[in-house]
Order: sequence, then C-alpha cells, then structure tokens
Amino acid sequence: MLQTLVHYSLHFLVIGIIAYIYEPKQWKKYWLILLATMLVDLDHLVATPIFEAGRCSIGFHPLHSWVMIGVYFIGSILIKHRVLKIICIGLLFHMFTDSVDCIWMYSTCVDCEVPEVLQKILS
Repeated sequence: MLQTLVHYSLHFLVIGIIAYIYEPKQWKKYWLILLATMLVDLDHLVATPIFEAGRCSIGFHPLHSWVMIGVYFIGSILIKHRVLKIICIGLLFHMFTDSVDCIWMYSTCVDCEVPEVLQKILS
C-alpha cells in the first residue's frame, strides 16, 4: 500500500513541483507535459506477458532500457528547446520513479529475479 502511494505520488504530484521549479509562471502547462511523458509506459504493451508480477520495467521494456535512459539524461542536459528539455526531464524522472519501485519491490520479494545492476544497489 505504501509502495503504491509513493509510486503514484512521484508520478503525479512530484512532477507538479518539478514543473513549478522549471517555470513558475507556466507550471500548469509544464505539469501537463510531464503527465504526458507517462505515455512512455505504452511500451509495456509489447511485452509478453503484458503484466508479470515481480518484473521491473527498467532494463526490460524498450523505452525503459539503459540506452534510452542515457538518451533522456543527455537530452535533459544538452537540449535547449524548453518543451523538448522538459520532456526529457520528465522521462528521466519517470525512470527514477520506476527504479525506486523496482528497488522497493526487490527488497521485499524473495522470488523475484533481480537485474545485475540492481543487485549491486541492494547488497
């Protein structure tokens, strides 16, 4: 219950704070753009099965891959266009949120297969 509350608070509420910090006068516009970055989860639809309990989306789904996370990170730093930059920031924050969820899940799940990258964090 707490894990779900934290996960969706990060996805929906904290991005409002990010939007306000990014552009206080137009924070609602940027909050909506950050909400739209949740469409990145459409890549879950190409997975087989679409849902599997105990599976971390980071490193599994195409738009949640380490390569794409690198693209989002570089875009967050190098892109000057304000809308494109906030999209990259939103995607990067989405990956952070999903990573928090994965770490939380793996810290309590004895039957889950933990990706090698997260094994180092958890040990």
